[in-house]
Amino acid sequence: MSEHTNQHTVDIPDAKGMNVFEQDLALQSLIKVYLEPKLVQHLWPYLTRLGQEVGGKLDEWASTADKNPPVLQHRNRQGFDEQKIIKHPDYIQLERKAYSELGLARMSHVAGVLDWPEVMPPMAKYALTFLFVQAEFGLCCPVSMTDSLTHTMCKFAPKEVVDRYFPNLTTSDFDALTQGAMFMTEQGAGSDVSRITTVACEKNGEWLLTGDKWFCSNPDAGVAMVLAHVEGAPSGLKGLGLFLLPRHLEDGSTNNYRILRLKDKLGTRSMASGEITLEGAKAYLLGEVGRGFQQMADMINLSRLSNGVRAAGLMRRAVGEALYICQHRQAFNKALIDMPLQQKQLLKMMLPSEQARSMMFHTAFLMHQAKQGDADAAKCVRVLTPLIKFRACRDARKVTGDGMEIRGGCGYIEEWSDPRIVRDAHLGSIWEGTSNIVALDVMRAIKRNQALDFLKAYLQRLLNESTLPEVSSQQLASKLADVVAFVEQVAEADDEQDTRKAASALYHIATAIMMAWEASRLKNEGWARLAWAHLVVRYRLSAYDPLRVDNSASQKTALQYLLLQQPLTEEQAFSLLTA
Repeated sequence: MSEHTNQHTVDIPDAKGMNVFEQDLALQSLIKVYLEPKLVQHLWPYLTRLGQEVGGKLDEWASTADKNPPVLQHRNRQGFDEQKIIKHPDYIQLERKAYSELGLARMSHVAGVLDWPEVMPPMAKYALTFLFVQAEFGLCCPVSMTDSLTHTMCKFAPKEVVDRYFPNLTTSDFDALTQGAMFMTEQGAGSDVSRITTVACEKNGEWLLTGDKWFCSNPDAGVAMVLAHVEGAPSGLKGLGLFLLPRHLEDGSTNNYRILRLKDKLGTRSMASGEITLEGAKAYLLGEVGRGFQQMADMINLSRLSNGVRAAGLMRRAVGEALYICQHRQAFNKALIDMPLQQKQLLKMMLPSEQARSMMFHTAFLMHQAKQGDADAAKCVRVLTPLIKFRACRDARKVTGDGMEIRGGCGYIEEWSDPRIVRDAHLGSIWEGTSNIVALDVMRAIKRNQALDFLKAYLQRLLNESTLPEVSSQQLASKLADVVAFVEQVAEADDEQDTRKAASALYHIATAIMMAWEASRLKNEGWARLAWAHLVVRYRLSAYDPLRVDNSASQKTALQYLLLQQPLTEEQAFSLLTA
């Protein structure tokens, strides 16, 4: 290699080819906390291989697909009507990887995925998704919708409908695969679904849908969940029904709906989103008329959790790239990682990233318990799901933007991953409910489901189970009481203006306690998770004087250890709790 090439390699660090699993020591540790040892051992080679592919060919495919978005064909070359979405071959390669090889859309429904004899727990699916999304975000939407549609269909559809569509929704045969979608948004009915105007009428024992849907991701999916107002039913939510809409009918003909156009989007450009008009399209009623929104909320909540997982993955991609740049770039005769101001910026990126992945794993952990019949766990999941959707998706916008800045001018160039990651990160706060809507849903879970009582008891139980320094336990317990009191005050008030503030506070105390609990299980590997918990308490849940000089010498040592992913002692972790 020439001297010229060497010089440019030093000046412009490129993490291409880096194994994103092997370099993420915290992820390796947390998997051991949340998954049983046999499953960890089984999944380790898959995670290692995926980590290498994410840093290599998957990222290359994602970049190409982003620059070559799908195209809508209305007629075939013979001049006949034949709507088809033409996808770039690299996007199709990504589909094969996610659906067929990894089985991300089916591993919660059937046994045998990745040669594991049982149905995988949610933590495994989200760990794999957390890695996959660091290469490709857009495809994770159809994957998530296929997964959540299958869940909701099995819960509410008649047996004959489940028997008809389940095999192809969960197949490993890519050519036989049926993908899922969710068609809900209308021009006049975004978050306010009570204003939906799509009409469902029953004729000769069949349900037919008529109307327009304004934003439909994966519009050529084999089946889609659709909300429609049932003809003759009361207005508003009480008149909504949930329907399963097939793309093709049993005789092979195309159902009566058309894709009008594809959206020219800021992000997720690799994946098609479009506008659809329903022209008497045949569909299957799921569950009861009048409970359509409640039933579809089941699918929406799973998609919201997936959104939070994707936000966590995007933050980790940005953090991983930033750490690599700072470790390998020199300026003023120093590595960037050795510069105090740069260290502070990195830590500001890392803290919300660590919070999001703890929330991701722990929510999935509780979801698994809920599926085993734990009603209290289900109450906790009901509030944690909108919490991660609300806070992690907002944090991802800031973290990915800071990652772009750290790369400098190259970060603004489309040859690098930063612009794509920043664009994709902004979508998380819009899909499945904007920040305001999801924060209000947190309060709805607290008011209607008494979720705060169950979450408070659960977080206190985590503290009781954890072998932590006494001062840490006391501080976390005190902050928990303060947050609960504040959230209760906001929930009781008629004024919604503090709703987002309350939701943020609840997210922060929950993640702090979850990280402290993780630390007690990882103390043989050091107290890094407790250090992160202390930083949440210090900077997210305590009064902060903007005119005070930050960090003593002992605190600086602890922070540097966090940056370098080195084990911290209990004393070092404790130093970050105090001002």
